[in-house]
Amino acid sequence: MSHVVLIGMMGAGKTTVGRLVARRLGRPFHDSDEAVEARTGRTIAELFAEGGEPAFRAVEAEVLRDLLATEEPAVIAAAGGTVLDAGSRAALRDAGTVVWLRAEPALLAERARTGDHRPLVAEDPAGMVARLAGERSGLYQQTAHVVVDVDQLDADEVAEQVIAAVEEGAR
Repeated sequence: MSHVVLIGMMGAGKTTVGRLVARRLGRPFHDSDEAVEARTGRTIAELFAEGGEPAFRAVEAEVLRDLLATEEPAVIAAAGGTVLDAGSRAALRDAGTVVWLRAEPALLAERARTGDHRPLVAEDPAGMVARLAGERSGLYQQTAHVVVDVDQLDADEVAEQVIAAVEEGAR
């Protein structure tokens, strides 16, 4: 048994779905953004403000590697930008089943408007989400073992599809 890792853009539902999947599979759940904040004692917005995106991405990659190295099979919600690092993409694919929660940019932008923990989209959520989705979709595609389109589904339905895909892959 290996990890189940959820990837995708901010607002795709990785944390919400990840918690549901972990509960249903009886596994621990880890959110890489939460792990970054716990390790550094700072919010993601603070990390961006203090060191910029490159410094944040370095910490993000280190935390992800540590989460993937845990022996107990877990469900992991990987930060949206995790796929930007080639080493992280390879580590993800080797660690278990990678599921891309794919959503249309309009839905992502609507969800990204809430909260203050998304510094990349603070100024122009719709424009920035569309740009980031365009830049990252190919990386998500090459990293994922499975794609689940989330636009017309609620969190429970997405979780069911993720579990079905993981169980199918285990056969």
